Amino acid sequence: MNTNLLNTHWQRLPERTLRKLQAEKLRHYLHSTVIPFSKHYREMFQKRGISANSIRSLEDLEGLPFTSKLDLLNTPENSQRARDFILIPDEQVLKGRASTIARALFTGKNAVKAHFEREFRPIFMTSTTGRSADPIPFLYSGHDLDNLSSAGDRVMQVCGAQHDLKLLNMFPYAPHLAFWQVHYGATAFGLFCLGTGGGKVMGTDGNLRLIQKVKPDVLIGMPTFVYHVLQQAVELGMKFDHLKKLVLGGEKVAEGIRRKLRNLAHKVGSPNVEVIATHGFTEAKMAWAECPCPVDEQPSGYHIYPDLGMFEVVNPKTGVVMPEGNPGELVFTPLDARGSVVLRYRTGDYIDGGLVYEPCPYCKRTMPRLVGRISRSSEVKSMQLDKIKGTLVDFNQLEHVLDDAPNVGAWQLELRKHNDDPMELDEIILHVHKVNDVNEEKLRRELNNRFVERTEIHPNRIVFHDADEMRRLQGVGRELKEQKIVDKRPQRADGIHASPSELRLATPRSDSDSINRSADLETTL
Repeated sequence: MNTNLLNTHWQRLPERTLRKLQAEKLRHYLHSTVIPFSKHYREMFQKRGISANSIRSLEDLEGLPFTSKLDLLNTPENSQRARDFILIPDEQVLKGRASTIARALFTGKNAVKAHFEREFRPIFMTSTTGRSADPIPFLYSGHDLDNLSSAGDRVMQVCGAQHDLKLLNMFPYAPHLAFWQVHYGATAFGLFCLGTGGGKVMGTDGNLRLIQKVKPDVLIGMPTFVYHVLQQAVELGMKFDHLKKLVLGGEKVAEGIRRKLRNLAHKVGSPNVEVIATHGFTEAKMAWAECPCPVDEQPSGYHIYPDLGMFEVVNPKTGVVMPEGNPGELVFTPLDARGSVVLRYRTGDYIDGGLVYEPCPYCKRTMPRLVGRISRSSEVKSMQLDKIKGTLVDFNQLEHVLDDAPNVGAWQLELRKHNDDPMELDEIILHVHKVNDVNEEKLRRELNNRFVERTEIHPNRIVFHDADEMRRLQGVGRELKEQKIVDKRPQRADGIHASPSELRLATPRSDSDSINRSADLETTL
């Protein structure tokens, strides 16, 4: 079969054809590119006694082991583990290929050398944020930048962009994927794009001034920062009647935050704005988008480009691939990457609607889609509600509880020790900017009830702040990413923070309801 169809017909291939083409492309990619030039995967395939020809269908992919972030972290024995995942071509292997010889005959040796330089030589880098471990670099060749541009161009298409729109890129200016995906995507699509660098470069005031001056049709950035910008615009009485789309990435996008952003956009004069979410991660070296959908309908999911990469959804406990439309952990495999390459990469992201292939109900594209909410396994923490028995607290759920609360604007969850004693139990303090002039005691009861319904815990304290104080707490204009969950527990005497498995939560009490038991929360993460 002609695997070029994955590229030329990326948005209109039926499932059966698409999966056959992907299996063929993957087999060729492994044989010609990954196994010969990746130290890690060459050794892995040799050790297991398998070859690229072992992959005859996508189901055969289950025979390959997973790759995780742990595989990329440095160890005392190997201080450059991430380097083992970089494709480093063997000149003799390339020279001996019939395709190389034929190309040299027709175009000359210098042209062939230039071609391989562009295909394999690293010229660009992004990295993980390093919040939970040291940042991990991911390298790009010129070939990868072409793919980044192609992926970005498709983000624009899926989002319904038009060439006469103006876009303000409000992602942080940093060696992280989001800013650069927008930059290369807008350039490839032919869209006017101005990058502000987010809050840390120009501050909220600087972003507001540019919005007034440029009058962009599209704002794209992290949900929390876009919220703060629009909230401050409302406070200052500004009017932005030119906004058509708010495109969000870098954080989870709950229905509540969509609703709040639409409400703020309405207050500044743009009542019909579309709110669209994207999803991406460093290891994939690309991002994907939802298409626009009616306000009263559920989004149809992230549209996946079948020629550039593929997802599996697996049971996070057993690793078994789940059937279409079932929840599980997202596992990613590229199909055309150079530079840094990871196969069957366990993202730690959990999708509750699974992977589907039927045509999108809104845009009618026929391509793989990731449907439903995405949550992070790293945000499920083991805590102790009393001194006897532990429970799992899903901070993904708490984020949705707060984002969906209609009378809550910005918020922050603060973890700290009782009395700031390293040996004491943990406390959760909720900082809130209330909106809609709601009574504080009424909102406090509402939030306590919401917490108990979803997580069976109370925050120990709820502290109300004005908008300026919440901006200060979240680090707007100081941090690359606004701080929604912070850990302020003091270190132990040995200088080490308690690990998530060591967290113990001081049980909060209230006059109306006290929690004197712990419960193991059911979770598949």
